[in-house]
Order: sequence, then C-alpha cells, then structure tokens
Amino acid sequence: MTSRTSIGNLLVANRGEIARRVFRTCRELGIATIAVHSDPDADAPHVREADTAVRLPGAAPADTYLRADLIVRAALAAGADAVHPGYGFLSENAGFARAVLDAGLVWVGPPPAAIAAMGSKTAAKRLMAEAGVPVLGALAEPTEADLPVLVKAAAGGGGRGMRVVRSLADLPGELAAARAEAAKAFGSDEVFCERYLPAGRHVEVQLLADAHGTVRAVGDRDCSLQRRHQKVIEEAPAPGLPADVRADLHAAAVDAARAIGYVGAGTAEFLLAEDGRFWFLEMNTRLQVEHPVTEAVTGLDLVALQLAVAEGAELPPEPPVTRGHAIEARLYAEDPAEDWRPATGTLHRLELTVPHQEFTGQGPRPGSAAHPDSGVRLDSGVESGSEVTPHYDAMLAKVIAWAPTRAAAARRLADALARARIHGPATNRESLVRALRHPAFLAGRLHTGFLAEHGAELTAPDTEGAERAALAAALADAAARRTALPSGWRNLPSQPQLKRYRAEDGAEFEVRYRLTRAGLRAEGHPDVELVEATAERVVLREGELRRSYLVARHGDRVYVDTPAGGTALTALPRFPDPTVRTDPGALLAPMPGTVVRTTAAVGDTVTAGQPLLVLEAMKMEHRVTAPADGVLVELCATPGRQVELGTLLAVVKAAVTAPVQAAVTAAVTAPVTSPQEA
Repeated sequence: MTSRTSIGNLLVANRGEIARRVFRTCRELGIATIAVHSDPDADAPHVREADTAVRLPGAAPADTYLRADLIVRAALAAGADAVHPGYGFLSENAGFARAVLDAGLVWVGPPPAAIAAMGSKTAAKRLMAEAGVPVLGALAEPTEADLPVLVKAAAGGGGRGMRVVRSLADLPGELAAARAEAAKAFGSDEVFCERYLPAGRHVEVQLLADAHGTVRAVGDRDCSLQRRHQKVIEEAPAPGLPADVRADLHAAAVDAARAIGYVGAGTAEFLLAEDGRFWFLEMNTRLQVEHPVTEAVTGLDLVALQLAVAEGAELPPEPPVTRGHAIEARLYAEDPAEDWRPATGTLHRLELTVPHQEFTGQGPRPGSAAHPDSGVRLDSGVESGSEVTPHYDAMLAKVIAWAPTRAAAARRLADALARARIHGPATNRESLVRALRHPAFLAGRLHTGFLAEHGAELTAPDTEGAERAALAAALADAAARRTALPSGWRNLPSQPQLKRYRAEDGAEFEVRYRLTRAGLRAEGHPDVELVEATAERVVLREGELRRSYLVARHGDRVYVDTPAGGTALTALPRFPDPTVRTDPGALLAPMPGTVVRTTAAVGDTVTAGQPLLVLEAMKMEHRVTAPADGVLVELCATPGRQVELGTLLAVVKAAVTAPVQAAVTAAVTAPVTSPQEA
C-alpha cells in the first residue's frame, strides 16, 4: 500500500498566472504558499498573493526560474513540504524532479522516469509505437513526395525549433536554424522531420493517474487554432468527434500513460486527419495552459487532484461527467499591425466585466478555483498597473467561457473579450473576437491552418470604428479642458478645432469640429449629434442610433471602449515637428531585447527583406530585415548586446535614387519562434 503524506506548505516553481492558479486552490485547501521571483517580478501579483516569497537574483529565466539549484534551496529555506512546477520552465525537467525528491520534498508531478521517457519526441515516438499507439514516424531523409514537412526540436515544445518546409532546397538551412534554436532553448540540438498535415486538427486528451494503478482519460480538447504552432484558442470537448474516434483517442492516451508508468495529471496530444485517423504527437508531463476548459466542463479542480495524488490518495472511483462546452482564448501582448511582434509597457487597465449568471447544476461548482459564478473566468498573471517586460512570455491572460452549448460559449467569450477594458500594450483581442464569431469556427471547421487561412479577415482594420473613436476622444479631451465655455465653442464663426490621432495600424485621423449654439458640427460626420461629453464618457446620436464611448487617457495614449470593442489611439501634435526625422534606411529596435546573432556584415550588398540580425525578446526570436535593396553601411548590433526600444541597430544605404521609406521601427518579419509555454 502506498504511504500517505500531507502537504502543508507548497512552493510553486513558476511565475505569473499559473502560480496564481495553484495558489487559489491552495487557499481553498488550507495549504500555505511560497512564491519564487526574479528581480523584475519583485512586485508581481503572484508574489504579493503568496504567504512567503523567495528572491531569485537576476532577470533572465536562465539565471532565475530555470535554476533548479536555486529553487530547491529556496524551498528548503522557506520550509516547503512540496514543489509544484506549473508549466513551462522546469516543469518537464526530469533532473529537477529528481533534485526535489532527493531534497526530501514532495514532487507534485509524474515520476522523473516518466518525464525522461517523454523528454525526447523521437524517443517517445519509438516508445509509443512499441505500446501500440499510432505515431507519425520521423522521416530520415525527406523526399519531394513527403513535402511539406515539419522540422521539430526533439527536446522542446511551444513552437521553438519548429519550421514548416515546403521545398527541399530550403531544408538544410531550416534544419541548421532549428538546431541552433533548439540547443539554445532546450540544451539539445536534436531535431527531426515528420509529415505536415496543413488541414489536420490538434486534439489532446487530459489524463489523470494515481499511484494505485488507476489511469483515466477525463476529457478531450481541440487546440487547432494556432499561430506559428502556438495555441491561441482551445475548447472542450473537441467538437464534431464521432463517438468511436473519441473512444479510440481516449484509449490510446491511456495506453500511452500506462506504457511509462505515469502518475499525476498529463496530456497526450494527437494529430487528427479529416478521415478520422490520428497519430500520437507528444505527451506533456505537466498541467497544460488550457486545463481550465476541462475543469469547466467536468467540475474538476485539476490542481487539487494533482495535490491529492502527490499525497498518495486514490482518484475518485467514478470518472467525471462532461457537461456543456468551454472555450479558452489566450490574450497576448502583441501587435497585429507589426506582424504580431510582442509588445511591452505598462498595462494601465485590465478589466473583464460580465453579467452575473447563476449555474443550475451544470459545470463546475460556482465560486471554486475551477470556475467563477459568471460563466466567464479570467486567469491572469498581471493586473491593472502591471509592467509587461521583455523578459517573459507575452501572454497576459486566459479568458475562459462555459455555457450549455458550444455556440453559447463562443458568444459569451467573444462578448466578454469585446467588452473588456484593456489599456496598455497592443493585444490580439480583436482577432480573438473575430475568430470566435467567424462562421467557419462556429461551424466547427477547425484545423491548424485556420488562423492563417482567415488572417486577412481577422486582422483587417476597422477604419470606420477608429474614426468614430477619434471623434469621441477629441470631444472627451475638449470636455477635460472645459472652463467657463466649452472648448471649441464660439459666439461667432471661426476655424474648427483640430485634433489628430494615429491608430495602432498606422492610420491617422484628423478630427475637425465646432461646438456651436446649434450643437456639434463635425466635419465628415454631418448627422452626428453630441448628447453628452465628459472627460471619461461621450454619447453621440446619429439618427435613431445612440452610441456610448468610455474614454481614458494615459500620456499621449487614448483608449476608447464600447460594448463592441476597444480602440487605442495616439494623440498627435497639431503640427508635426519638422526637426524630428529618421534617416532613410535606419533600423531601430522594435522592442527591448537581446541581439542573438547577426547574419550580415558592414559592406555587404543586401536585398529588401533579407535578414540582417536576430533579436530575442519575450521568449521569441525576431528577424530584423533590410528595408530595401542596398548596402549595409552601419551595424551597431553585436551578439549578446541588450538593446532598448528605438536603439539604432543598422543602416542600409539604398541602392536606388528614389527615397527609401523611413523606418521608424525595425523591419521585422514573422517571428521564427513562439512562446515557450505550449
């Protein structure tokens, strides 16, 4: 019989929202909590919410959250009984698990041997094939008939070291780049190729296993909506699966877990073809980022079950019943107008307001860590006032909605996101809302290329909405400056008031208006009437339509929110300063980061779009490219150099006489990697 232990003081070897998530369950169970933190995280929400916090000196993950020795030392110093690894960082590091156990602490995770067995994707595939689990075999030497192929890092995940290759001529270069990236990210340069199914679905099975021999599949999820191999929208249960396919997936996942003696919570991931065939991809020997959707439809608290299993308890005798549908959207600090590059800065406001909706026995217990009362759950590592730094993952929050049906869950989640007030760095909020409302998504036509296929629709600028938001911003600004008479009010005809704004997609708007005895006179909006204007709220009427706008200003940034969504604007001076100029061909750092490598030298002839150097920020690499054909006349970047936003990186002298468009920010192509946490 397995001996029982009791956890009274738990250290979470992680940060952000997963640390806060584990702490919520600990508070319900009466377990004291210990946080670890880097220097940039000293005042982070997860640190303030813990009972005890231990500093890990430094900023970079390699110096802090990836230092197994420092974390074990912190656990012992703080009097911890157990360590929960969260996800990412050291959560799938067998050596870390052994170090925790060797220190006499309880490890809230699977046995180190199970972690090691799944640590290499190539070794895991061989092991799964021996266990009778269908696998998509590695290609030793891809041929034309195998194209397209996917290059993957054997020791990692989250999109790092991953490339889609459509031409054999590109394969050597992509393999070399993937090896270099994998070695840096995971300590192993092993990569492999497998077939790439553009229309395949990414379906995974949540597993729970105890030390008494019970291994159980407790639901499945569809995680097909991905950008650059990074999950963006996940849902449970996976829609449209025939009963026999679902049963076979669950059985294969259980077989995979049994084959490695798995204990705890884990996930088996599969690639599902249109004809119902599926192949094992990998096993995540930890809690997944998307675990809340399974909690929402089963009523389980997966963290509580992880802790119970670690204490030696048996799983409940009956599997959970799945009720309703849940969808999760990952809110990232990233700029769609700049090819989704990560964004940093102060998060002035993060508010998610939803109507109170009582549950009627469906889904999780209201008020529990697994689900709130409203049907919408926010899991976030940040809050209003937090600083989004370049040191860590760009994910701000996960927003999860539960409802009795899939359509209702999608509608509820889209509405919650649209109504959210998010003031700070640019985010992917609008593309999430559009994806959730897209007819193909609602029809269940899901595959891993969905976001790329519909990208133009999901990111097209809302020019009309931004133009109206600019008008509301101008009127709110006038109200804030109001003295005895309204700003812009004149007894005699005069020149209109002029205010200029720039939207996040670069579009600029000039707002010209007068406030007269007869009311608002706005150029371009002849039928718009002003109903009310304060510094924070503007109400406009156009015919029978009445619209309300909430306005907030932070410096020169103006945020205009409506029930349909939000618009971020930058207030511009009435007359641009003619002395402010950026030399044509100058490449400035688009974000704070570290120069990883340079791919050209001073004096080289370069072509437009050619990579010149690579920056790393927020666990992603970004190619900085030449803005035009020409000669690289200056290169200020050297590998290892830390640069701030706007730092001069390079100068390309155009090879043509026509002026090159000034590059106020560096020309950045699609990031070559995605955040570490999958």
